[in-house]
Amino acid sequence: MNLVKLDIKGISYSQTQSGAYALVLSEVDGSRTLPIVIGAFEAQSIAIALEKEIKPPRPLTHDLFKSFADRFNIFIKQVIIHKLVDGVFYSSLICERDGIKEIIDTRTSDAIALATRFNAPIFTYENILDKAGVFLKLKDNDEDENLNLEEFISETVDEISYTSESLDSLNQKLKEAVTNEDYELAVKIRDEINKRSK
Repeated sequence: MNLVKLDIKGISYSQTQSGAYALVLSEVDGSRTLPIVIGAFEAQSIAIALEKEIKPPRPLTHDLFKSFADRFNIFIKQVIIHKLVDGVFYSSLICERDGIKEIIDTRTSDAIALATRFNAPIFTYENILDKAGVFLKLKDNDEDENLNLEEFISETVDEISYTSESLDSLNQKLKEAVTNEDYELAVKIRDEINKRSK
């Protein structure tokens, strides 16, 4: 299976899901994006790592991991988002020490937070992008691109907030939405259910 390289495109707060953020990864040689719901701590950790001028007074957990790894000559070579099950992404850290490679299972949000600190590339498989990727059409100039990205993230956050739900939970929410005659919400939930059954 082909690996596809990803970059971090942006992070946005979810207006509908308290304490949740949307991390948007974009395909390096393409126009698809991969939106992932992450927690507040991980969003903060990723944002701080991306902003090189911001230095917290005490090291965050991911900074501590980086210092620990540096001290013992452990390098993170790459991050691979290798599986998507019921809307949950699974990732691995590909590490190396003394020429020996190790694969460590990790939450995707932690993997991205560490990748930003180690300057490690982020990859996923083509089939995961086919299943969960979203096309983002950007305009020519940078200002339009930023506006378009913010608009895209705010529209996508509601949709991806369902990716962490189980199928049983989604079916229950679908029934509730129909009972409450909230058909727009029902369509979004139905689309998520259909996407998983492909």
